[in-house]
Amino acid sequence: MKYRILIYGDSMSWGIVPMTRKRFPFDSRWPGVMQEHLNSSGLAVHVIEDCLNGRRTVWDDPFKAGRNGLVGLAQRIEVNSPLDLVIVMLGTNDFQSMHPHNAWHSAQGTGALVKAIREAPIEPGMPLPPILVIAPPPTENPQGPLAPKFKDAGIKCAGLADRLREVTTALDCHFFDASTVTSSSRVDGIHLDEEQHLALGHALAGVVRNILQVS
Repeated sequence: MKYRILIYGDSMSWGIVPMTRKRFPFDSRWPGVMQEHLNSSGLAVHVIEDCLNGRRTVWDDPFKAGRNGLVGLAQRIEVNSPLDLVIVMLGTNDFQSMHPHNAWHSAQGTGALVKAIREAPIEPGMPLPPILVIAPPPTENPQGPLAPKFKDAGIKCAGLADRLREVTTALDCHFFDASTVTSSSRVDGIHLDEEQHLALGHALAGVVRNILQVS
């Protein structure tokens, strides 16, 4: 049996190389690291990446279309079913400078995504996948071309992990705080450096193994 895992995220999971518009290769970004670690340890998985740069939880980007994570999510689940796990790692872009949101708002947005996943029109008899919500590491001192876009993001995102833990507890889904194993990039303060992808991918392999073997 090969487990199918959908990852729904933004540029942090897409694997943008900080301070560039380039992308880390699959085996260097955390979804690929996680897949390789699980497969090499004897648990066959297939990771499906649905990660879009700039994606919010439930809000539009006023400058670029298609960044509202709620729009079309149910159809993403339908397209990729059957699924054994859905991983949601969003929130960083909710705190861009054009938005007034705080951690509570963003966590409520993730809650709306969880509900949309569970209400997706999958085919009869297909399993409703468990959901793992990951709190991204906080933005810290944004640097480079994206710094104006993330001005004050570090202040607005304060407490996101705690608010997400509350939401996931209420909705009975799994939770992991990425800041327990990595900070945001030392280069741009927003994304993940290569060694941080490695640390997160290895940590999540253990979390995902436990979820899949119990469910």
